Amino acid sequence: MSSTTVAIIILFYFFALFVISYFTSRGADNQSFFIGNRKSPWYLVAVAMIGTSISGVTFISVPGWVGTSQFSYLQMILGYLLGYFVIANVLLPLYYRLNLTSIYTYLETRFGFISYKTGAVLFLVSRIIGSAFRLFIVSSVLQLTVFNSWGVPFWVTVTVTIVLIWLYTRKGGVRTVLWTDTFQTVAMLTAVILCVYYIADDLNLSFMGIVNTVAESDLSRVWFFDDINSRYHFIKQFLGGAFTTIVMTGLDQDMMQKNLSCKSYKDAKKNMYWYSFAFLPINLLFLSLGVLLYVFASAKGIALPAKTDELFPLIATQGYLSPAVGILFVLGLIAAAYSSADSALTALTTSFTIDLLNTKNMDEDKLRRTRQWAHIFISVILIGVILLFNVFNGKSVIDAILTVAGYTYGPLLGLFAFGLFTRFKVDDIMVPVIAVMSPIICFVLSYFSVQLFSGYKFGFELLVVNGFITFALLYFTRIKGVLVEKI
Repeated sequence: MSSTTVAIIILFYFFALFVISYFTSRGADNQSFFIGNRKSPWYLVAVAMIGTSISGVTFISVPGWVGTSQFSYLQMILGYLLGYFVIANVLLPLYYRLNLTSIYTYLETRFGFISYKTGAVLFLVSRIIGSAFRLFIVSSVLQLTVFNSWGVPFWVTVTVTIVLIWLYTRKGGVRTVLWTDTFQTVAMLTAVILCVYYIADDLNLSFMGIVNTVAESDLSRVWFFDDINSRYHFIKQFLGGAFTTIVMTGLDQDMMQKNLSCKSYKDAKKNMYWYSFAFLPINLLFLSLGVLLYVFASAKGIALPAKTDELFPLIATQGYLSPAVGILFVLGLIAAAYSSADSALTALTTSFTIDLLNTKNMDEDKLRRTRQWAHIFISVILIGVILLFNVFNGKSVIDAILTVAGYTYGPLLGLFAFGLFTRFKVDDIMVPVIAVMSPIICFVLSYFSVQLFSGYKFGFELLVVNGFITFALLYFTRIKGVLVEKI
């Protein structure tokens, strides 16, 4: 597939996004940007959240994972369902009862000003690093497939990408993102379904042939109960999935911002249920695609790449299938990447504006100007972090940075759990200290887990441990004898 073809796809794709942005941003104000004026239909939010949840990394990685972890990811998805139930019935009622724009303002109400700022900073650091990494992966693919052949430097590719996202989100914010993400979700799922069709057609497989091929493959093993030290053990995956969802959806401004744009708690709850049930078959589709890719590679004598992430791009873009598959791959990748990136940029802007800047007493015009400058500032920060990833393009470095970002969600889990399930008053000044100590303790436990716990290795459940440590430290440093009213 030529670089010109890819460039044309990208241009037409962004043209569609700008058309959507034009119609959805008319008459937009600050509340449109932050929470969509709380007028968003629940079904639109549900579809948009699917697009936000599935990043470009997911689009590439999940099919490749099948080669090393089979269908173990489904164990984690079952944990996701439990997490979504907790969000719908514990967190959403709280957010709607307090009429929140930023969910981290709850921490100020419950604990104090310093706790509130600590929670907001934890989110900003986590989201900036995570979003930058996802965009780094996609920008790298586009650089290799298009812009290297044109002599365009990587920093230009990244800058133009972020600028384009900034342009179509700058006015409408959440109101626009809900519609663009819905469009991108449909585009991504259409791309995946058609890729499955083309691969199956080449292998002469009917629909039932696809089902039987996937079901009979050694790669479709779901349940792992035999080795507790394995990261794929059911308990680790299930608990990790549940708590990851609670933290990275329920305690994440990006995902909750969409929920808070619904007309009522009833609609937000309905959205959460439908979104969670849709997540299972969609990921099953990605995993099934993975099996078909490995079957296809075996049938055609294609040497497997060193990295599993490279399998889907290899087969889709290197002429092994119809050129349509390459086009669909690029389309799906872009849709998955930008549906995550645009909502992340909007959420980061919202959190930075509401949580870190003194905007409570601003009039609408001043708030609008402040929000616009914050939008630009966050865009520049994202560009800078992506370029840093490129400079330190060592896998170990990137993994380390992402691990650090993951650790920052543990204190958020502990803070919200302590606030929701106890009435103890905390020493506000100690919260940032605990937010730093908890990940450090967690890291030490993880690093020496084999020696400390008779060979046991931490997996996805490490987030739970991190949250528990935070909870315990908050309990031991609480102001004894003082209780607060239930919020």
